[in-house]
Amino acid sequence: MERVLTGGKGIVRPKTKIVCTLGPASRSVEMIERLLKAGMNVARFNLSHGSHAYHQQTLDNLRTAMLNTGILCAVMLDTKGPEIRTGFLKHGKPIQLIQGKEITISTDYSIKGDENTICMSYKKLAQDLKPGSVILCSDGTITFTVLDCDKELGLVHCRCDNSAVLGERKNVNLPGVVVDLPTLTDKDKEDILQWGVPNKVDMIALSFVHKGSDLVEVRKLLGKHGNNTLLMSKVENQEGVTNFDDILANSDAFMVARGDLGMEIPIEKIFLAQKLMILKANIQGKPVVTATQMLESMIKSPRRLEPKPLMLPMRFSMVPTVSC
Repeated sequence: MERVLTGGKGIVRPKTKIVCTLGPASRSVEMIERLLKAGMNVARFNLSHGSHAYHQQTLDNLRTAMLNTGILCAVMLDTKGPEIRTGFLKHGKPIQLIQGKEITISTDYSIKGDENTICMSYKKLAQDLKPGSVILCSDGTITFTVLDCDKELGLVHCRCDNSAVLGERKNVNLPGVVVDLPTLTDKDKEDILQWGVPNKVDMIALSFVHKGSDLVEVRKLLGKHGNNTLLMSKVENQEGVTNFDDILANSDAFMVARGDLGMEIPIEKIFLAQKLMILKANIQGKPVVTATQMLESMIKSPRRLEPKPLMLPMRFSMVPTVSC
């Protein structure tokens, strides 16, 4: 007990590592030096946002900070992956959705939406949904229940389940639906080959992995450049959970992406799915990262007991991810 309280003696090499996303507030050399000294082990570059030039400057700053401090840090490229988004709105202004009111969703992405009709970017929306299906928008803050689908016209008639304001280009989740979109988009391929490979990134985190063959495709894309690059799978939907064993067998590491996964499967099953996936990864000796909504309450008003939620992932041999 005394060793716990005093910190003990000798060299301490923690088994739990920390992944930090480098964002606008944390990309300067000075701030990165502070992160390295505070324990950052992996720097995550989110290619969903920013240009290659922007991320190159951040990476150059990271390497300068490593030289200045003498502390090494791995580099992770996180792909954007496939996505479904709502479309643009008339006059570019947000619309007010009223609980209980019916609304039509079109797959014609050229439509400018209003309170009666909006569009979404997924062409097979009307084919893949059915009456009773649920559509989540804007990080799950807006919910629609499907009433009926017109497959020929590509229209889905829904009911708004809550009153909310909907802006342009908001993300969409379809819980329980196997979405027919490629894991690796053209943008992802460009990011990997034109930015990741030249910079010799240490690992690539693949968003919305559906099955093990997705990893095989990426390895073929990398060719000889993949010999020293780890592939980390991010399971973020029901299909990924169902095919987890196949995905894990083809992965070097695994990330529990709790944000999107929490909108794709029932909330009461998230912890069980997370625990089982972590256990299987531990058995195979593969690194596991838990990400999203980690220490968010500490951003503005930290309290002494806030780090407590970190104990659970560390107990299950996970690597926490913090966005900076």
